[in-house]
Amino acid sequence: MSLFRHAAFETSVASPHALPHAMGAEIAFAGRSNAGKSSAINTLVRHNRLAFVSKTPGRTQLINLFRLRNGAALVDLPGYGYAAVPKSVREQWQGLLEYYLTQHASLIGLVLVMDARRPLTELDRKMLQWFVPTGKPIHGLLTKADKLTRSEQARTLKEVRSAGFPMTFQLFSSLKKTGIEEAEEVIGRWIPAIDPIEEASQ
Repeated sequence: MSLFRHAAFETSVASPHALPHAMGAEIAFAGRSNAGKSSAINTLVRHNRLAFVSKTPGRTQLINLFRLRNGAALVDLPGYGYAAVPKSVREQWQGLLEYYLTQHASLIGLVLVMDARRPLTELDRKMLQWFVPTGKPIHGLLTKADKLTRSEQARTLKEVRSAGFPMTFQLFSSLKKTGIEEAEEVIGRWIPAIDPIEEASQ
């Protein structure tokens, strides 16, 4: 069975302090506004409308948590880098993201969602500068890969893998539904196994 199938929306909060405590491992999805983050989550969980998808960049302003059947959770973080958002709001989001990525105890890994046509922007690199020191795993999801030719896809993968960041990368397309199995395999290795005794008692 798919790792992400049957994910269910649990809560939306404005601060990491408001997230449920000791409820299970959390995998964060972060990325620039309009990078395809919410679409990627919907594709992974095989649900068209679980995460809100907007054509307006900067629409996701809350931390949205989706619980998996194994107790872990996917956490959709506010998109970053949308210039039309007031500076005070951008600074608030920045503080929110930095705290969550560096201090939140339940966080076990980061999925950095990037448009395959514009990966590793300055803000993406800043995100990695925050997170890499935690030592937790990072996976780069290069969305909208269907917009590139095969040769462009290969060149993009080669370029990001040679950038020197301690992370894995893959191509992904919500439109073509490609890359789902690879993402499940990578992220699945991060999630602690359920204790067999605990699982049998459920």
